[in-house]
Amino acid sequence: VQLQASGGGLVRTGGSLRLSCVGSGIELNYYATAWFRQAPGKEREGVSCISSTNVDTTFYVDSVKGRFTISRDNAKNTVYLQMNSLKPEDTAVYYCAAVPYLMSCGVNLDYRWWGQGTLVTVSS
Repeated sequence: VQLQASGGGLVRTGGSLRLSCVGSGIELNYYATAWFRQAPGKEREGVSCISSTNVDTTFYVDSVKGRFTISRDNAKNTVYLQMNSLKPEDTAVYYCAAVPYLMSCGVNLDYRWWGQGTLVTVSS
């Protein structure tokens, strides 16, 4: 089982990035999949999650509501995080994670598999 996160980069305040999380060895449509981030010197924070396809719910932490959108493409076994109106405080390493879970997701679940992280840097 492997999760491959990508899409990070350097962007100016107000810019956009789309992160991708590709699963191999698992079918993400049966899993709750989440994005976490960890900024230097700070604890890891759950940003957003998307439930398995049969439940089809999403969650966002308050600080990203209205700016970030999580979605999935089952044909590509990929979960995306579209990040718009980026702010310097969004700067962090972003990780995707997944756990087999067939109810509404949450960032407090015991996520079993983790991607390697992708760095997002937002300049002011």
